[in-house]
Amino acid sequence: MIKRIGLVVSICAFLMPSIWAQKSKLADQYFRNGEYEKSSLLYKDLYKENRRNDYYFSRYLESMLAIEKFEEAESVLKQEIKARPKDAQLYVNYGNLYEKQFKTEEADEQYRKAIKRVSKNKGSISRLASAFLSLAKYDLAIEVYEEGSEKLDNKNVFAYQLGDLYRRKGEPQKMIQYYLLSAILSPNRVNSLKNVFQRYVDKEQYPLLQEEIFTMVQEYPDEIAYPELLQWLYVQQKDYKKALRQARALDRKLDENGSRVYELASIAQNAKAYDGAISAYQYIIDTKGPNTRFYITSKLEMLDCKRKKVTENFQHTQEELTNLENEYEGFLEEFGKNTQTVFLVIEYAKFQALYLGNIKKAIALLEEMRTQRGLKKEIIGNIKLDLGNYYLIDDNIWEATLLYSQVDKTFKEGILGERARYRNALLSYYNGDFEWSQQQFKILKSATTKLISNDAIDRSIFILDNLGLDTTDVPLKMYAEAELLMYQNKYDDAHIQLKAIEDQFPEHGLKDDLLYLRAQIYKRTEETELAIETYKLIIENHKEEIRCDNALMELAEMYHYQLKDLENAQKLYEKLFLEFSSSTFSVEARKRFRIIRGDEVQ
Repeated sequence: MIKRIGLVVSICAFLMPSIWAQKSKLADQYFRNGEYEKSSLLYKDLYKENRRNDYYFSRYLESMLAIEKFEEAESVLKQEIKARPKDAQLYVNYGNLYEKQFKTEEADEQYRKAIKRVSKNKGSISRLASAFLSLAKYDLAIEVYEEGSEKLDNKNVFAYQLGDLYRRKGEPQKMIQYYLLSAILSPNRVNSLKNVFQRYVDKEQYPLLQEEIFTMVQEYPDEIAYPELLQWLYVQQKDYKKALRQARALDRKLDENGSRVYELASIAQNAKAYDGAISAYQYIIDTKGPNTRFYITSKLEMLDCKRKKVTENFQHTQEELTNLENEYEGFLEEFGKNTQTVFLVIEYAKFQALYLGNIKKAIALLEEMRTQRGLKKEIIGNIKLDLGNYYLIDDNIWEATLLYSQVDKTFKEGILGERARYRNALLSYYNGDFEWSQQQFKILKSATTKLISNDAIDRSIFILDNLGLDTTDVPLKMYAEAELLMYQNKYDDAHIQLKAIEDQFPEHGLKDDLLYLRAQIYKRTEETELAIETYKLIIENHKEEIRCDNALMELAEMYHYQLKDLENAQKLYEKLFLEFSSSTFSVEARKRFRIIRGDEVQ
């Protein structure tokens, strides 16, 4: 008999936790569904069965308050306060009970009792502040943290929490002050603070943030976090000169390897702030020496910045081009042409071909590089594509198509293969073989890369439109020849060819295309006013033709990047995505419109 009783007790002891778990799960479900009458009954049972479980007590109390069982809630609270008179959170609950009944004075009295019971325990202080925070009592939560800081004799121990509370209250200065103070306790919090400031500090408040960081730098000169934050803030303001000043100081102070400065240089480079990037790379080159980690890459990237600074400027001088050429030659003399410098050689060849007009030099550079051992086949493929382009400019069509075909064969399924097929199709178009090129462009409509796909679509539509207009393909052949002449930098010959088409076929539907090609030539020869006038003629007189959206995009870009006329650029971008929503440029136009307007664009 005794054994049976023991067995029953054991079974009950085994089953009880399972029963409680099921009851707790059901109570939680009722609570989430807003069925507080049912949840209060279950939580009441759970609370009685386990008086030490604060979760059951809290949910029981919340359920009673939700259904306004104030007397029952007060009775339970009094029992708990009698049992745990030092538990400050109970007085917060009591104050909330009074507040639910609109008894403001009684509620305030209980809240004050809670604050008086702040203990010398960090966890208890945090829990009490959280209790006030859950009731949106931000001022009282602040009092708790301030009182707790005094008890713990550490004014910064709750700085981050206080910063968060002042953020919720909408007091930016105190928010910033306390967030900054939190870095003293946790220096590794710098990246977290950057995210906080980026999210919660408006650009208009950057001067305030800067002022507060300056104050911290003066008061805590040994804290690395504040110069780091100051550098970050300067980057946000796109003041790369001042950011570099901070980065260099930290690099020297911490005896670093230049990684901090290199990262800043990359940020400036990506933002097209080339002067700032060049200064940063120059610092690494001057101070770190040839055997250090970032020396060669800094030289490479600095030269890339100098190239972009010159070539992206629509009005560069011959002197600037010559100086850049000397920089390239100096670099290659120091480091040679090899697997490490291959990308620089490719860029230098492009610079020779497109800006100095020295096609022979460009070809010689790449012919030398493609025989280098150790190059990956993808790099060789890219070299061959560029070589094909330069041979085409040099009027060596056979060598160009041979190189394109080699790349096509080697990279049948890859992006390089698609690029090679597009180039071959374009070459056939230049030669007047419209039927074959049209077939290739149709296939390339589904190309992996959007750029090739869009270009193939444009070419396919263009050929289709213009071949069906006449019984002869002569005008289109003449136009294709004009395009090739422009590609070969034979601008005068191209103009003559375009004039011949206008004279011989004055009523042909190529009118907008002729204007567009002229505008492209004017743009390349830096005849800005003529280019603008010609693009405007297309937009005004050929609104229904396929070149109108191209002209809009080109003109918008000229205003945007060359003339820095953001107002006109914004108008043109807006016109493009509103009136030409099916254009391949509409998405990019909308994005640039939003950037000019000042929107945050991902």
